[in-house]
Amino acid sequence: MSAQAGPLATQKSGSSTAGPVNFSDSSNDELDETPPEFYDATMDDRDQAWAERKRKGRKSDALLSCPACFTTLCMDCQRHDKIVTQYRAMFVLNCKIIEGQSRQFNVNGKKRKRKAKTTGGQSFHEEESIGETYQPVACSVCGTEVAVFDQEEVYHFYNVLPSFV
Repeated sequence: MSAQAGPLATQKSGSSTAGPVNFSDSSNDELDETPPEFYDATMDDRDQAWAERKRKGRKSDALLSCPACFTTLCMDCQRHDKIVTQYRAMFVLNCKIIEGQSRQFNVNGKKRKRKAKTTGGQSFHEEESIGETYQPVACSVCGTEVAVFDQEEVYHFYNVLPSFV
């Protein structure tokens, strides 16, 4: 007996009468009664409550995520006044300070004058750059450098994805 192409096919049964079978007929009510395994109707509400508990009512300029792996790095930060892609924070998540490395930046081009003596006994003023030293900060999940940590224990984020909540 040959099978037909399409949704209708001939079914061979114990009786001599074979009728067409409609495969698109969903008469199997057992599948419809089984709740979806990965669906939870209350999950969004529970996630929102969890986020509010974590934030404890604080207002943040953005929620910061790693640009490489999207891991949450900070939920309470302030946006820089002039450079809108930079943020500062004191409390972070999933960040690690890279020990043994440092970055030095000049502060607004300020210079300090220092009195120096030459071998001939003459003195003159020598200019020296005033800079701040920062330690690099990386995402603890993927290792992407996302910020620097200053001597006042403030994180300065510059390589992040902000989500405005």
